[in-house]
Amino acid sequence: MSSDLGMTLKLSVFGKSHGDAIGVTVEGLPAGEAIDLAELQAFLDRRRPGTGELTTQRNEADVPEFRSGVTEQDASTLVTSGTPLTAVIRNTDQHSNDYSELRENPRPSHADYTAYLKYGETFDMRGGGPFSGRLTAPMCIAGGICLQMLARRGIFIGAHIAQVGETFDQPFPLYPDEALFREVRSRNPAVVDPAAGEKMKDEIYQAKMDQDSIGGIVECAVIGFPAGVGGPMFDGIEGDLAKGLFGIPAVKGLEFGNGFASAALRGSENNDAFVLKDGHIATETNRSGGIQGGISNGMPLVFRVALKPTPSISKPQKTVNLARMEETELTIKGRHDPCVVLRAVPVVEAVAAIVLTDLLLGEGKLV
Repeated sequence: MSSDLGMTLKLSVFGKSHGDAIGVTVEGLPAGEAIDLAELQAFLDRRRPGTGELTTQRNEADVPEFRSGVTEQDASTLVTSGTPLTAVIRNTDQHSNDYSELRENPRPSHADYTAYLKYGETFDMRGGGPFSGRLTAPMCIAGGICLQMLARRGIFIGAHIAQVGETFDQPFPLYPDEALFREVRSRNPAVVDPAAGEKMKDEIYQAKMDQDSIGGIVECAVIGFPAGVGGPMFDGIEGDLAKGLFGIPAVKGLEFGNGFASAALRGSENNDAFVLKDGHIATETNRSGGIQGGISNGMPLVFRVALKPTPSISKPQKTVNLARMEETELTIKGRHDPCVVLRAVPVVEAVAAIVLTDLLLGEGKLV
């Protein structure tokens, strides 16, 4: 079972949803990088469960405990030492009994059945085990640190909810800026258009009242990223980002720039014409999403991630009892998000930050 990511910056996530703790080890962080603890906690709180009626009611503080790889500069700041960094988050609000029935009755479209096939009947799948969205919390520790590192170098990452069900937000403009990222981050849901956010909340609430769930799309943009990073074929930025982003539970689709919409266009409609902007080469449009031939071209990196509806819903569903090998009906108990997209926004930012920091370190361009 692999929970590792990265080549120069190596990330390893450990733990399970209903274990004592979850955590992350990060190798390859340069020495001397400051970690603002208040900023990191604010970032983690955006993903934290139990913050509203439209998220799971599991209540966790999600305060990281640093075990190695840092020294204390003052009460509010840690500094990386250059050795592997390890941090843990305690699990304090598990309801494991809610999952006792699932050992023999796998949830439809969840990892219960495939985990049973792969690891056997003794594998601990309470709360989703290592397949749970709970494991995105340690991803956000590492990603939050990387976001601070990148920001000090003029590289900023922001995301918003582009779609929930049939409701769409405004897309990011051709040149988003840090001020827009901060504005979106201050809203709940994280949207460009507050009116769209209210409609999204209505859709999520209705799904919850129907004992159901709903999916959506997160759009992410990266500004200030240097041109000329990446490579052709298997060294492309898209492939590296895809590996990290598909490690987020519930992610089922990914597109860059125009993505799938480009399949309906002609080359004359999809090409990004080169222009001069402030004495530098830019493109008139950004249908490539800032990446051509796997290499950054200096435009904002833009991609969208599709997340499926939460498979754990309260409506009765058909399943097969593994012990008796007979069809049965399952009503899932427990506390689950009616829409994981709300809390996925910072996770997408975190994973993008980890992958791009790894790329920059590997090419010697994070100075």
